[in-house]
Amino acid sequence: MSKSTAAKKASRKDWHRAQILCALRMKGWTIASLSRHHNYASRCTLGHALHRPWPKGERLIADAIGVQPETIWPSRYQPDSNPALKRTARIAAPSAAERLAA
Repeated sequence: MSKSTAAKKASRKDWHRAQILCALRMKGWTIASLSRHHNYASRCTLGHALHRPWPKGERLIADAIGVQPETIWPSRYQPDSNPALKRTARIAAPSAAERLAA
């Protein structure tokens, strides 16, 4: 494997959870303090962004660190910086009238 190939693979990899927490700590934040600062009821709310895609939480964490969210989580973003969420269409629930008619 050439050096350029290894560098490309490394640059696409998401930051490790510990790296994110360390970067927050270096800026004077913790997940709990950042959650409280943004008025979330639970102190671990922003911690969910460390484990699963949540663009708003990712943006808040990245802003606290001083980088773009796609720098921390490149696998979660498309090349144009839009979140790469895989959402499925929801099936509409039948209305009360439709349930009674059935």
